[in-house]
Amino acid sequence: KHNLTEQNLFILLGITDRPELQAPLFGLLLIIYAISVVGNLGVIILTKMDSKLQTPMYFFLRHLAITDLGYSTAVGPKMLVNFIVYENRISYYFCGIQLAFFIVFITNELFILSAMSYDRYVAICNPLLYTVIMSQRVCQVLVAIPYLYGTFVSLLITIKIFNLSFCSYKVISHFYCDILPVLSLLCSNTHDIELILLVLATFNLISSLLIVLVSYLLALVAILRMSSAEGRYKAFSTCGSHLTVVVVFYGTLSFIYMQPKTSHSSDTDTVASIFYTLVIPMLNPLIYSLRNRDVKFALHRTWKKPTVETLGF
Repeated sequence: KHNLTEQNLFILLGITDRPELQAPLFGLLLIIYAISVVGNLGVIILTKMDSKLQTPMYFFLRHLAITDLGYSTAVGPKMLVNFIVYENRISYYFCGIQLAFFIVFITNELFILSAMSYDRYVAICNPLLYTVIMSQRVCQVLVAIPYLYGTFVSLLITIKIFNLSFCSYKVISHFYCDILPVLSLLCSNTHDIELILLVLATFNLISSLLIVLVSYLLALVAILRMSSAEGRYKAFSTCGSHLTVVVVFYGTLSFIYMQPKTSHSSDTDTVASIFYTLVIPMLNPLIYSLRNRDVKFALHRTWKKPTVETLGF
């Protein structure tokens, strides 16, 4: 089935080789990806257009939506196409591009979530100085750093991997070009790139998680010191959506990358990969919009405006 003589092609094994699962999985993943695109585009447009959502919190939420849309789109369309075509081919260059974009956005997500945690900490611990501390300039810097750092990490890893020589066997046992499956196809010495990956992955996870934990620990201390129950409830509710997103995202990443190699199974890894590449980008806008009154009101105002205009008011 697989003609592996062509040097610049990889074969993706995909999600399943069972024919009876192809159609239902394609339908389910198409729906998930479509909801993800609509939800994240909705958040981007809403937080850009609605005057009531021009605050640092929604500025970060917009960039979280851009990031979610970015890495789900780096993986989703190609994965869906592979359900339809006979041979799941991916060119050498497209594989590199897919890997590069995926690393940019997944690294970005970690630090955008950290920036959002810091924003919540400032809102709860320094409410009177909030607008001064979280100025437009500070917000832009807190978003620019993850994009620039993510791009640096991505280019470093992708160029390093694709400058090494691949074996003639070019079957990637995954549904997209992820780092570990691509690394396993290299015939060169991979010690250097594995060391770089270990250092970067450890730094990214620990530093971003540390910012999240310290921010929430300080915020929690401030909340518990509040005298009114209403104030405590309001402070907790502003953190609820973000905490849910953080727990789901870090929990999934830890499940994949922090379990011992012996306990890895390709099926559980595939399910976990689907979860963080497609399901989490779908859940994030839903979590924020369903739990957030401001977003609900903004959505209501946006729907009402065209209706009012068409009625001639």
